[in-house]
Amino acid sequence: MASDDESLRALEALMHEFFCGGTSNERKRQIEDLLNNFSQQRGSWKHCLFFLANTANEYVMMFCLTVLENLINRQWIGLAGPEKTDLRSVLSKFLLANHEKVPGFIRNKLVKLVVDIGRLDWPHFYPDFFSGIIQLVQQPQTVVLGLVLMKTTFEEMISPREDLSVSRKEELRKLLLERMPIILGNLTVILDAALEKHRHVSTATPPPSPTRDGDSRDSVSLFSTSPLHSDDALSKMFTSLHKDSLESLPLLDSDSQTTCLMALECLAHLFSWIPLSAMITSNLLSSIFHFASFGSEPTLKSSKGTELGVIAMTCINEIIAKNCVPADFEEFLLQMFHQTFQLLQRLTRENANSASGSMLAELDTSYIEKFTDFLQLFVSIHLRRFEDSTRFPVIDFLALLFKYTFKQPSNEGFYNCLEIWTVFLDYLNVLVKNRSVETHTVLDRYKEALATLVTQMLRKLQFRYNQSQLEELDDETLDDDAETEWQQFLRRCLETIAKVAELAPDDTFALVFPLFQENLATYLGIEPYVRADGEQRLLAIKAENDCRRLHCALRDFSSFLQALGRLAEHFIGETFLQRINEGLSIIERLCHTALYGSKLKLYEITTLATVLQPDFTEAHAQTLAAVKAYSHWIAQYYSEMQRQGKDTTKIAHLVTSTMEAVTPMLNAQIPDKVMQSAAHLLLSVATTIRPSFLLALETTQKLFTNVSEGRLLTLPLQIQLLVYRSLSDVLLLTWPNVPDAEQKWHMRAEHHQNFIKTMTTQYRQLRDVTALEHDRALQEKAKPCIRHSLRVLADIMLNVSGEVTKTKQLCYQSMYDSVQVTLCLFPIYIHHPDVSEDMLTFFLALFQSLRVQMGVPFTERLVETFIALFTKERLAESIQHENQAGIRVVERFLKILQLIVEEPGSAFKGFLTSIISLCMDQIYPIIAERQSPDVKMVMYEVLYAVLQNNWRFFFKSNILSEMFSKAEGAGGNREGEIEHQEQFVSIMQAFGQSFLQPDISVFKQNLEYLEKLNVKSKLYHKTIFRQMMLSQFLNVLLQVLLHRSHDLLQEEIIGTVYNMASVDFDGFYQTFLPQFLSSCEGVDDNQKTILARNFTVVHDLPSLTISLQRFVGDLRYYRLCNSSLPEGSVKL
Repeated sequence: MASDDESLRALEALMHEFFCGGTSNERKRQIEDLLNNFSQQRGSWKHCLFFLANTANEYVMMFCLTVLENLINRQWIGLAGPEKTDLRSVLSKFLLANHEKVPGFIRNKLVKLVVDIGRLDWPHFYPDFFSGIIQLVQQPQTVVLGLVLMKTTFEEMISPREDLSVSRKEELRKLLLERMPIILGNLTVILDAALEKHRHVSTATPPPSPTRDGDSRDSVSLFSTSPLHSDDALSKMFTSLHKDSLESLPLLDSDSQTTCLMALECLAHLFSWIPLSAMITSNLLSSIFHFASFGSEPTLKSSKGTELGVIAMTCINEIIAKNCVPADFEEFLLQMFHQTFQLLQRLTRENANSASGSMLAELDTSYIEKFTDFLQLFVSIHLRRFEDSTRFPVIDFLALLFKYTFKQPSNEGFYNCLEIWTVFLDYLNVLVKNRSVETHTVLDRYKEALATLVTQMLRKLQFRYNQSQLEELDDETLDDDAETEWQQFLRRCLETIAKVAELAPDDTFALVFPLFQENLATYLGIEPYVRADGEQRLLAIKAENDCRRLHCALRDFSSFLQALGRLAEHFIGETFLQRINEGLSIIERLCHTALYGSKLKLYEITTLATVLQPDFTEAHAQTLAAVKAYSHWIAQYYSEMQRQGKDTTKIAHLVTSTMEAVTPMLNAQIPDKVMQSAAHLLLSVATTIRPSFLLALETTQKLFTNVSEGRLLTLPLQIQLLVYRSLSDVLLLTWPNVPDAEQKWHMRAEHHQNFIKTMTTQYRQLRDVTALEHDRALQEKAKPCIRHSLRVLADIMLNVSGEVTKTKQLCYQSMYDSVQVTLCLFPIYIHHPDVSEDMLTFFLALFQSLRVQMGVPFTERLVETFIALFTKERLAESIQHENQAGIRVVERFLKILQLIVEEPGSAFKGFLTSIISLCMDQIYPIIAERQSPDVKMVMYEVLYAVLQNNWRFFFKSNILSEMFSKAEGAGGNREGEIEHQEQFVSIMQAFGQSFLQPDISVFKQNLEYLEKLNVKSKLYHKTIFRQMMLSQFLNVLLQVLLHRSHDLLQEEIIGTVYNMASVDFDGFYQTFLPQFLSSCEGVDDNQKTILARNFTVVHDLPSLTISLQRFVGDLRYYRLCNSSLPEGSVKL
């Protein structure tokens, strides 16, 4: 047998050969097999200890450590005591002797092995494990090693893997918490010592106090209500807080930087799980803030200053997020406010060496992100504690936050700061709404601060002042939220302004409206500069500077139109009469501007600056959108005039001019953006305002004429749908404040029938299907007409789903012929997924909106037709061929069935049996074993609807059964009372089967359905469920918890287990659990006994949750241990 030296040389040669670039894959596989065979030999770890101590080859070291790691984590329980002691001793000594010599990854691996041993043996068999770490931390030569060991200990013992029992995990946490004062004390000493050591070599110039420096004076005087205008009260207030301040940043040497970084990383991990309120000290907090300030110095960016700043901010954010409340809470909060104030001063001071003049532009983005996160946490959690205290100068804090916000070097940083302002404004709104304080008190205190914020927001979004930055924002590419960069920027700015308007609507409007008027005057003043030149029109503004100014004015005009629209809510409702004159002034201007834009069509004129054409398009589109935003005001104005019996001439003028602005824009030659705004405005006029005279307007009649002549067919489909829906609403919707006798329903019914007939002339001609049935070419030719007609009709029906009965009756009368045609065509196009999808969408809309108007006989005919057509073969073809259109057809069909089973009353109860049979016998077998959730979710929705809405179909409820139930003291029905038992059982089995599938969305949905059925109908209490299904469901859910396949739903699963177990706790503990354990594989009888004994008998959800988590964790641990032991091992 070869000696250890020879084996080591051979191993080094193998490793060199393996990592040599010329080694073939086949040879590498051979080497892997050799190494695996060696590592699996009993006692191979002893050779590895020799190799580790006698090699300089990093690959050999790593291989040996991997073999030892496998031994420690998988076979430690089988090692003899002396062997454990020997291994522990060798590793510890090797680490201590070589931690500075070996590469970092080798050192970290060694550290982890030592910690893994401590995780298993400390303190019983390894009593000096943690005391040894503390000793290392306290020695300058080994402090880094000690900190690496400490951090690894926290990581491995607080969030351990599954190879520990729950009780051992709890023991480790308790042991560490007991030593926390010592740990925190040592870490504080390390940080303070580093700062003190280097403080005397600091050459940094101390920043001025909050009221001395010119720049600081600007920051606090942004809001003139600051109490700190003429004295140094802030400085005096803070002088007694702490002997240290953030004024001096010592330059740290490399070793100190590394040590402090490790110490802060340890703190960051600790703060994520220890109870901070009982352990955090002012001294430690001050030290952390000192290191946080390192990230605020650009001069330290090249060193580890940024890293120190980022990790220190991570620590601070953990403290803030935990809502830490120490014993000396007010002093603690005052100190934190002081430190925050100083850091904000640092970050917002001017930097003459920067091109932007801003300090923030020179700092690392990760540090700025951390600091912004801190501010958001600070404001959201602690603001309510100090906002009304005289000890905290909140106005000055807001002044610095204001500077910090508008000095942000990136848009993302700016948006994050706006979220902080939103939190602050929400807080003020809650104060006012809860009447905690009077509105005028809040406004008086913050009036100027809010006004300054709105003014600066308005300035930032204007091209007039900020063109170079705003032009960089992309206004073409859409993000996941269907917004361009520019749209997102403008929306965020306007939403912040709108938040302020909730507190001070009049003041906000007073800031926005003059700017709107200024840009409006520019827009309305363009007409004289439009010149006719033959067939085209030219813009006489040609000078480059004038074109640039016009471009900026038009972009700003569009922005202020949106701002004005966003404020529309403050002119309606309770404040309508109070601001009626301002509202009328706004809407008159907007209607005039919309008509001006539609007549002038500035987007058609030829300009030297091509950028102006999209500006004109945007301006007109936003004008129409702004009128739409005030449509609710017009509707309320109309109602108020009717209520007061006043002349409605003004409202007629507003509606007429709006329609005159809209109608010409519904033309194929009009830009899509303008056309879309016009179509949406038309819909608002028809559905929101609903004037009784709308039908009589010439513009409305012209639209009906255009429809009858097919002129709208060239428009995009979405525009067509909006126009058709609007015209349908003009005829169908009730007129506000008009008695039913004066609604002219008969006349409107005739018009609507003619309107629908006009649109569906070609479609209705397809009713004679004789020619279509056998002519494939004719079927294809008819497709465009069929699909277009069905989409239009479905949209119109869906639009009336929430309207009054009379509206629905009129709609169904108009649709009747088209419904008959569709029913005739359906069998022909059942094999055409694209057309059949549109047909099912049409029928779904019919059922959703008009099923009462259809009547029972016709509904029966429709359902019978569907069931006859959707054979098992047809369904299989649609689902299994992965055709998305075919799958959507089946899903819509199921949605129709769901609507039928949800219908109250007995009219459609006759379909229940056939619907259940269709789902369980024809659809379920096809989808049961499919991984895809397609069709599954909808089918389970139908099954749930069957049970939820038709419980008495299965469980009859009568006085006699209730008497029996009470006499027996049972929570559910007596044995034998269930009807349709076979169908009920099959539905329950389908739900149970879904819990064995990997799809988490189906699992979650069905778990919720079972819980809802139990809440409403006591499902778990029913005799059939308790006797036939309860143990099966519990078994499946516990297996899911064991396999951790749906860990995201652990809380919901445990809740369901509790509700099922609570039906019969005695049966759960005495019968189910023993049966479950007896069927468990991978654990021996002794372990099963321990598991059963440790499962505490409790009857409340929180306690059962703890017991169940412990049970599952220990069962997984036993299985893992048993699978890791070598053959012949004795299981303890």
